[in-house]
Amino acid sequence: MSDSLVLGVLGGMGPAATVDFLAKLQVFTPAKSDQDHIRVIVDINPKVPDRNAPGSQAGAVLAEMAGALQGAGAQVLAIPCNTAHAYADLVQRASGLPLVDLIETGASAAHDLGARRVGVLGTKGALRLYREYLAAQAMGLVQLPPERQEAFMATIYKIKAGDLATTKAEMAAYAAELVALGAEAVVAGCTEAPLVISAADVRAPFVDPTELLAKRCVAVCLGLEPLPALAGA
Repeated sequence: MSDSLVLGVLGGMGPAATVDFLAKLQVFTPAKSDQDHIRVIVDINPKVPDRNAPGSQAGAVLAEMAGALQGAGAQVLAIPCNTAHAYADLVQRASGLPLVDLIETGASAAHDLGARRVGVLGTKGALRLYREYLAAQAMGLVQLPPERQEAFMATIYKIKAGDLATTKAEMAAYAAELVALGAEAVVAGCTEAPLVISAADVRAPFVDPTELLAKRCVAVCLGLEPLPALAGA
């Protein structure tokens, strides 16, 4: 598949979530040999400022990463971090490359399930993005109450620290709360969430945007799906 597009990945947010995304890319690539896989250029940069911190300077770092990936030969980009999509337009302007949008992918999958109210396990920044994308498709957002949202963030940071044992039950409990609040589908709106839970842990249709992003990136790079429109084009 020498004529496939080169994928550039802005990673490291966090590193384990990026590795999970890369593993899914390999799984979903229809390859019979090494040469059949798509070429992927990855910047796993855990030094990107915390996207959840007030006044974060993450945008400037992500823009620099995107420009470097373009210079290295990337032709289309992906960011396996939901919250970082607040800087999606900046990333595309800095690189001149289209982005396969993780938030759009997750929201569209929930719409395809027929859900009208969608629970999202995500940071405050990711929730704002999902609210916008869901509303554009006539869907409502279901989120955790404030005190449980704070507990969810503590769980995310525990996952980032490598605790995949105790956090599984915690994440499943958050998903159950969203269903109890009326969610007809649950979206893993933080790329750490699929590291500890799957559809088997949720009593509602479960959307893993990381998995769907990997499938879309493979399809785009192989020419099976059109390139996304470039922001501002």
